[in-house]
Amino acid sequence: MRGELRAWLAQHPPPAADDTIALRDWQRALHAGGWVGIHWPVEYGGRGASVTQVAVYNEELARAGAPPLLGRAGITLVGPTLIAHGTDAQRARWMPRILSGDDVWCQLFSEPGAGSDLVALSTRATKSGGVYRVTGQKVWSSYATSANMGIALVRTDADAPPHKGISMLAVPMDASGVDIRPLRQITGESEFNEVFLDDVVVPVDNLIGPENDGWRVANTTLANERGASFIWREQVLHQAAIAALIAECARRGVTNDAIVRQRLAQAWIEVELFRLHNEAGAEPSVAKLWWATISQHLAETAVSTLGADALVTPGQWAHALLATRANSIMGGTSEIQRNLIGERLLGLPREPK
Repeated sequence: MRGELRAWLAQHPPPAADDTIALRDWQRALHAGGWVGIHWPVEYGGRGASVTQVAVYNEELARAGAPPLLGRAGITLVGPTLIAHGTDAQRARWMPRILSGDDVWCQLFSEPGAGSDLVALSTRATKSGGVYRVTGQKVWSSYATSANMGIALVRTDADAPPHKGISMLAVPMDASGVDIRPLRQITGESEFNEVFLDDVVVPVDNLIGPENDGWRVANTTLANERGASFIWREQVLHQAAIAALIAECARRGVTNDAIVRQRLAQAWIEVELFRLHNEAGAEPSVAKLWWATISQHLAETAVSTLGADALVTPGQWAHALLATRANSIMGGTSEIQRNLIGERLLGLPREPK
């Protein structure tokens, strides 16, 4: 499989990450070659790939310099959620278009007042005349400006206990009342967006899973986010980054300093442990927490060993130092991951309410 994919990538080089039209076209080419959503069951258009095959797939895409797919939220999050909780009609309607890149999805979960504590969300959906009318605000929605659809958590029963009054809806992003505003990040990029929903009409057929049981549905989505295949991609990128850092330090002669050597050795050990976590199939919360921690430490190690020019010269390490600050927030904060590890894996007492 590795050889087959390498041969395909040699004939179909990946486009630049900032060209959304080229990214969509490249996903269509990947789909035509059978290289999108390979972890999906065969009956839904995937390859039924094993965990090892998914790892190989993501390693080779990373080695080829491929940027994340424009439709990765649909492939990684929406598809598995539809398989677990969608209707036959929903799967037939949306899943082929996710694979082909004809539809790009985004995630509408977090809110300004409900980030890590998603059950505190306040976006409401009122059912009337065969539709839901949705009003509220979402934030940190990656690729919302390119998305055709969004999976949204909304409150459909304000009187129910917090976990029981939530539903998941598929929201057309071009519907009247949807306002998308890019958020400029510390790197100067605008990957994230805030989305305002003002009396947006959503057909009742767009309800994913039972009404008021959206928290259970969302847990499927979140499990795929934290255990997503991007972890394998990040492993390869981290291995390449530490190798490049060691080579650059050697070129500059700073590896003559014993403290520099110790810092580089520690960073190399952390990246190697990242690989071993993945090889062992670590729990998603463990892998996500480790990745967030070492990505920040690697960037900090780079700028501390290379010197001031690594901070002031545009390039890999100046960008990484800024961009990795978000890694301990996205996909579930590090604080929440520690709670999950303590309570669900180690059986420690629950966090006090």
